[in-house]
Amino acid sequence: MFSPVVEDYLKAIWKLQQAEAPVSTSRIAEQLGLTAAAVTAMVKRLAEQGLLQHEPYYGVQLTESGERASLSIIRRHRVLELFLTQMLGYDWDRVHEEAERLEHAASDDLIERLARLLGEPERDPHGSAIPTAEGELDRIEYPVLADVEPGSAARVVEVRVEEPDQLRYLGSLGLYPGAELEVIEIAPFEGPLSLRVGGESRVIARALAQRIHVSA
Repeated sequence: MFSPVVEDYLKAIWKLQQAEAPVSTSRIAEQLGLTAAAVTAMVKRLAEQGLLQHEPYYGVQLTESGERASLSIIRRHRVLELFLTQMLGYDWDRVHEEAERLEHAASDDLIERLARLLGEPERDPHGSAIPTAEGELDRIEYPVLADVEPGSAARVVEVRVEEPDQLRYLGSLGLYPGAELEVIEIAPFEGPLSLRVGGESRVIARALAQRIHVSA
């Protein structure tokens, strides 16, 4: 296992790489709330350990070993989130920060025991895919709710939101993974979406709808 600081870097870079690669050091600094100088020093160290490829003024990318390490950390985090919700009764808006604290102390053996207890789950409470112990990951990219045509039905697959207040709000609308919905209307000029969720009329901001992934 790596130090908590190294694990936080690897996880942050992996998440950023899902949208952009290579990843700039400024984006890493923004993600972790650190100075550019601190990030540059750590990036150099991780590159020396063979976890990153770094080209100045170009950005960084995880190496194969860095990718494996990152997926192991992601697996730990997401299994812990699911354990906290399913077995300990945590709400989905509280588990991210708890899992952040626990993931650095949890051994691989503990995570595998929890995974077996949970029935070898494939997704966490927010619908994000859980990497397997072998480092395999379901990389299917589902469309976002904001792109669903009015009059169409959809099912929530994943909610890519970490902010507790936003998760509580989405929960109050019934927009959990697995929820069935219908898009009634989309207001023009980046306006909100009108939905029907569980027979109830709901309205959601376009920005939040961009972070909810759905299937037809």
